Amino acid sequence: MSSSLIQLLVLAAIAVFLVLKLRSVLGTREGFEKPPLPNPATADEDRPRRREFSVIEGGPDRDITDHAPEGSPAARALLAMKRAEPDFSVGEFLHGARGAYEMILMAFENGELEEVRPFLSTDVYDAFASVIEHREQEGLTVEASFIGLRELALQDAGFDADSGEGEVTVRFVGEMTSAVRNNAGEIVEGSPTEIRRQRDVWTFARRMGGDDPNWQLVATAE
Repeated sequence: MSSSLIQLLVLAAIAVFLVLKLRSVLGTREGFEKPPLPNPATADEDRPRRREFSVIEGGPDRDITDHAPEGSPAARALLAMKRAEPDFSVGEFLHGARGAYEMILMAFENGELEEVRPFLSTDVYDAFASVIEHREQEGLTVEASFIGLRELALQDAGFDADSGEGEVTVRFVGEMTSAVRNNAGEIVEGSPTEIRRQRDVWTFARRMGGDDPNWQLVATAE
């Protein structure tokens, strides 16, 4: 056997060995394979151009429809408020109403209305003050503690285009303890430890787009 033939056989054997070695390390390609990833340098050029919006133009305003049925009188009133005051947010209003409820309710229970007078209409202030005055005349004091709010929901809304005044009615269900004591310190109503539910429907009003950002409590119901 010639030397050149021997060299060819040796090279062929080495080639077969390398192919088998590579197959054992890399495996074989069978079936579905993932497409190659795009080159980051050219991905932006290949991607179709599209406009992105945080809110779809002409679509429902979720800040409204999350709290009032789409197309309802309340939803239309809230939309009118936003047109009169673009920065108005229903979600932010309800967050503020949560704090206002506790603040006003406890001021009433403790007979300290002056602290919340800017947030009360004249009619509501006079009604609350009358109840507090009657308690004092009877020698009664209230021992109350606010536990928390179980429910808060927008119930209705209205907007007067002529005056620019918006009204929002909110339903509250709170939890609190309340005990009424007489001059002798005896409990005549309620309990300082028993938690009871307090249900209220309050209406707040404000002139949209005005300089005063504060809403006032203008009506109460149960």
